[in-house]
Amino acid sequence: MNIKVLTFAQTRDQLGFAERMVECSPAETPRAILRRIAPDFAPGPVRVALDLQYADWDQPVGAAVELALIPPVSGG
Repeated sequence: MNIKVLTFAQTRDQLGFAERMVECSPAETPRAILRRIAPDFAPGPVRVALDLQYADWDQPVGAAVELALIPPVSGG
């Protein structure tokens, strides 16, 4: 299966893409997918979402079609 990986703000700058289709299995986790496509990326405070719902980095992606990396946001 394929999953669309979306990046925003500093994650886009760090990874060098805004959107990428990645082949994966339903049992693979967001952490494993990111390690495979960007081995030097350290998620730190970045949150992950699967199909518009916040998820755990070690949760299998299952049937999700979209994985988004949500950087911390500050405002004033």
